[in-house]
Amino acid sequence: MNGFIPLHKEAGMTSFDCVAAVRKLARQKRVGHGGTLDPDVDGVLPICLGVATKLVDRLQTMPKTYTGEITLGFATDTEDLSGKEIARQRLTAPFTELAIDQAMASFQGAYDQTPPLYSAVRVNGKHLYEYARAGETVARPTRTVHVYHFDRTSAPVFNEETGEQTFSFTAQVAKGTYIRTLASDLGQRLGVPAVMSQLTRQASGGFQLAESVTLADLAAAPLTDFVRPIQAVFSNMPIEDLTPAAWTRVQHGNYLRLTRPATDGNELFLRYGGDIQAIYRYETQTGTWRAAQMLLHETTGKEAE
Repeated sequence: MNGFIPLHKEAGMTSFDCVAAVRKLARQKRVGHGGTLDPDVDGVLPICLGVATKLVDRLQTMPKTYTGEITLGFATDTEDLSGKEIARQRLTAPFTELAIDQAMASFQGAYDQTPPLYSAVRVNGKHLYEYARAGETVARPTRTVHVYHFDRTSAPVFNEETGEQTFSFTAQVAKGTYIRTLASDLGQRLGVPAVMSQLTRQASGGFQLAESVTLADLAAAPLTDFVRPIQAVFSNMPIEDLTPAAWTRVQHGNYLRLTRPATDGNELFLRYGGDIQAIYRYETQTGTWRAAQMLLHETTGKEAE
């Protein structure tokens, strides 16, 4: 099988657990996912099957949307509720809605973010979480991420007994942005420790949570009922149906001359036998379409790695 499944990952499972379960149901090895979700987070996890695994990077460039909850007043070493408390500052009075909203708005656009110590970011060949579990210190790389919007969606609730303040939020971000770090950084802007106390991914890889299916759904019906074809996911990509002669050229990685308008860098799906076989990119200098990424379904040709 080749294509995508919008899976609703439940909290308590790792992304790898989900891939392993789908791999077993599909009875094929080539299964991957389009963006890791932490075990405590639920929501959309795009599953890629067959040659669709080659398009993971393209899925991950699409914006991701989250809803969740932030609590002001304490922080953990994981920046969510799964970690150990490392800081607490009792709020003697609640922050105003205006103060919270202004702080959240200040993150819109590009900002420099340092990933959490408990994350899969690699430093010197090791994941940061490996250093954390071993009790080793390491300099974490700061990188520029992009926040499209970061908005409060509920009235803040202040708990006088604990000195904590909690509110719901929504955020849309680009690839590589850690939402739990965004929550922690918001606390720093407000001058207090903060933690991401709940998170759900509402959209990823062009899929919405409302259209996602659970592992139980997948187990109860033929898997093919849930697989989305590649062209359905990348619906904004134009498609060219190949003639047998053009298909022969594509199988050998040769360029094509097509009678369709294009500008330099335009990309095109090439379809043959009902399947997307390759992605070609237009080159103005030569007036030709050249291979950008080969997919080549196993049933129709040799697969190019």
